[in-house]
Amino acid sequence: MSTETKEKQLLRGGQFLVKQVDCEEIFTLEDLNEEQQMMRESTKEFVDRELWAHWERFENKDYAYTEETMRKAGELGLLSVAIPEAYGGMGMGFVSTMLVCDYISGATGSFSTAFGAHTGIGTMPITLYGSEEQKQKYVPKLASGEWFGAYCLTEPGAGSDANSGKTKAVLSEDGKHYLISGQKMWISNAGFCNLFIVFARIGDDKNITGFIVENDPSNGISLGDEEKKLGIHSSSTRQVFFNETKVPVENMLSERGNGFKIAMNALNVGRIKLAAACLEAQRRVINEATKYANERVQFKTPIINFGAIKAKIADMATNAYVDEAASYRAAKDIEDRIAIRVAEGNTHQEAELKGVEEYAIECSILKVAVSEHVQQTTDEGIQIFGGMGFSADTPMESAWRDARIARIYEGTNEINRMLAVGMLVKKAMKGHVDLLGPATAVGEELMGIPSFDTPDYSALFAEEKDLVKRLKKVFLMVAGSAVQKFGPQLEEHQQLLMAASDILIQVYLAESAILRTEKNAKRFGEEAQATQIAMSKLYLYRAVDIIAQRGKEAIVSFSEGDEQKMMLMGLKRFTKYANQPNVVALRTQIAERVAADGGYTFDA
Repeated sequence: MSTETKEKQLLRGGQFLVKQVDCEEIFTLEDLNEEQQMMRESTKEFVDRELWAHWERFENKDYAYTEETMRKAGELGLLSVAIPEAYGGMGMGFVSTMLVCDYISGATGSFSTAFGAHTGIGTMPITLYGSEEQKQKYVPKLASGEWFGAYCLTEPGAGSDANSGKTKAVLSEDGKHYLISGQKMWISNAGFCNLFIVFARIGDDKNITGFIVENDPSNGISLGDEEKKLGIHSSSTRQVFFNETKVPVENMLSERGNGFKIAMNALNVGRIKLAAACLEAQRRVINEATKYANERVQFKTPIINFGAIKAKIADMATNAYVDEAASYRAAKDIEDRIAIRVAEGNTHQEAELKGVEEYAIECSILKVAVSEHVQQTTDEGIQIFGGMGFSADTPMESAWRDARIARIYEGTNEINRMLAVGMLVKKAMKGHVDLLGPATAVGEELMGIPSFDTPDYSALFAEEKDLVKRLKKVFLMVAGSAVQKFGPQLEEHQQLLMAASDILIQVYLAESAILRTEKNAKRFGEEAQATQIAMSKLYLYRAVDIIAQRGKEAIVSFSEGDEQKMMLMGLKRFTKYANQPNVVALRTQIAERVAADGGYTFDA
């Protein structure tokens, strides 16, 4: 296949909203090659042996064990999957990187945080922005686990507004060093790292600058005590203080004033990897909850037989299945975009940066959706366990606490909701995604006479796919009208943006699940995919409800009179089922399959 042909078939970020996607064009977990399957199995074996079997140690704030297991992960090559072979890594693709991040993160949030902070924001900025000398000097050590990295961006007065940091970098009189002074907080891996990626401002620069700073206490670096946290107990989290810390000028990362760009692009990658890191956590909670529900007898029957429990198990499994579909769909899009750029002559650095940046919208969507689903799953896990779930003697309680940070990491979910819509609007203004044409067409459709033809819904997912098309029209209707009304001031209407973002999120996830299942039904048969078909239909049903509610909130917030009536009628038309699914039957079917399997098996 030529690069040109591949380019035409691969959608740009955000185009899922306005382009038809065939199921054969998306990647699913069922598409893993033999090498990737082996990588997954070896990762799961490591987790079972070193992490899951010792989860109590992580809960008891055994920071030394976190460091020890990180070194073991390095010895197995799990820290180097994404790093080019030239710097001691395995040089594997983005999907493989996601795969390891996914399956290594299920046992404990403490290890997951240490792993993500090191391989992502602790190493990746050097790999993608470092000079050749910097990469040769530092990346092999980070790839092997000989050294660990940390990322110093957040300050007491600079959280979501990352570019407002007060940490200063002053050039020494001899011009050989920068002297860095300032305070950083919430620094993961601070207690055992060898290297910091530090962001500081030079003079009165508009934007911050990145630096590679070796952790040497004799060089003006001191640490606060370990933070007392709700969860991730054995993730070393400390404040870091710099007092005229000398950093060689050659340790500036990229160019002066480029730090904010580095930070934002690192967060784009971090967001989709955070989504991946929430997947196995959901699976393991489902497995433990199912096992308990199968064994726990009340009123002379296992509680898995009660409809209320079945509903919980079904919703938990459905969320995990849909999250897998959306996460790996986006991961492969990124991998393909990177490959296209490499074929066009881009360096590895340029290709990966631009490849991930292209799908920044999808990264934000996934970060929000999957982090909220893992919180819901762990919450229901506690509920299924009942009083035992509230006890620290079972892993449900720690899983719930560990999950809570995911909605704050890598930009809060509120920030990411607004970013997703904001980035989509900017892409449209640049001509990268044609929103105006489809939005105008939706407006004309609202003014026209609706068709009363009876569509043919006999084929698998025929009605569901038609419904997804109409759900996309809801977003175009709401966002198009809002942009017309508010223009550049749209970003000031945060509640409207968040409602629009929820519509966008539900469209992407529901479509991803349907496409995954349709693809697998074609190659494995509908009977083999019966439960997956049920999960896809169940999720879409829930998505329709969310979109109807959030669409109404958005419409009445900025419209009135005849315009409002017309849009509300459009909302009703676009969210209407011809054949309402039997949700109770769908949940029962899903739960009984999970119970029979003894847990979640749909990733196999």
